[in-house]
Amino acid sequence: MKNKILVLGYGLLGKEIIKQTGWSYISRKEHGFDITDKTTYHLMTQVEFGAIQHCPYNTIINCIANTDTYDEDRDKHWNVNYKGAADLVDFCNDWKVKLVHVSTDYLYSNSKSNASEACVPVHCENWYGYTKLLSDGYVQLKSDNHLIIRCTHKPTPFAYDEAWLDQIGNFDYVDNIAELLIQLINNDCSGTYNVGTDIKSMFNLATNTRAEVDPSLKPKHVPANVTMDIDKLKNAISERK
Repeated sequence: MKNKILVLGYGLLGKEIIKQTGWSYISRKEHGFDITDKTTYHLMTQVEFGAIQHCPYNTIINCIANTDTYDEDRDKHWNVNYKGAADLVDFCNDWKVKLVHVSTDYLYSNSKSNASEACVPVHCENWYGYTKLLSDGYVQLKSDNHLIIRCTHKPTPFAYDEAWLDQIGNFDYVDNIAELLIQLINNDCSGTYNVGTDIKSMFNLATNTRAEVDPSLKPKHVPANVTMDIDKLKNAISERK
């Protein structure tokens, strides 16, 4: 059966996925979808013959999140990153739809270097990291069919005048991360995947797209090391080419 895919959200990552694939999407601004309000979930279904409601998609990609990483408002993170994700899991189970859940490499903050998917994630001491960790756990426990993507994506070209010398990770530009995510989806991968490219500093990443960017040091509250083991990703892509 042909994969019929819906992207939730039209932010940086969602927009790039749609640009590369032409997949359908639903957004808050354009369609009124609100992941925290289940009365808007009907936007993911259709009614045929005047009465029969069905979900026309077999895969839904959740690109919706509160990414204001260091905002201290618990409820904003809780409602979007955890409760909304949990409600979406239940919806996908009910309609027998695969859920692709976009998570974050920040789960590995304060954890070991080159953390694998099997390592114990340690949240980054803020509501963003905590609620993303909770949503990962709910997806893993309750979802009948899922793919979890742990990553960080940056706008291209690099959007800031300064870049940190002392933060390292597998982060990359949004077009590169989106391409990897799309490959995993097209290869029908399931489970949890660290998604990124070779380890680099944020400054190294920045200089790939900006000729002039000033080196700087990160604030103390920002994790220095969010490196991940991406061997599982590499194997999944190389095996199914």
